[in-house]
Amino acid sequence: MAVAQDKVTVGYVKNVKGTATVTTDGQVVEAQPGTPLHQGSALKTDAQSSMGVMFKDNTMMSFGPSTVLTVDEYLYEPSEGKLKLGARMGKGTLNYVSGVIAKLQPEAVTIKTPTGMIGVRGTQFLLKVAEE
Repeated sequence: MAVAQDKVTVGYVKNVKGTATVTTDGQVVEAQPGTPLHQGSALKTDAQSSMGVMFKDNTMMSFGPSTVLTVDEYLYEPSEGKLKLGARMGKGTLNYVSGVIAKLQPEAVTIKTPTGMIGVRGTQFLLKVAEE
């Protein structure tokens, strides 16, 4: 029998303009302020929509229209030195502002795109992934 993955909340939706969804373990919920995010959650905004999220380490991500991003890995246990934020962006736009993980261990943060990977070394960046 498979053991259910412990669904630790890693962050929350802060704001939504238009329509956005959070999909976790195949369950799709309409995003609204307070919607929890988990490792494995897929975040999606519709055309003419945007969404802002905040992770437990105060990392902020703002998504523009028609954006798809999946939270692949998230570990935030600074007292044990366990820090990791890994995400995959399929398309759209992202404004990223570093939280504690990137300040304590910059190499622990990565954002993958269809054509490459961004390693976070600063505090903020903008990313646009065009549809192929």
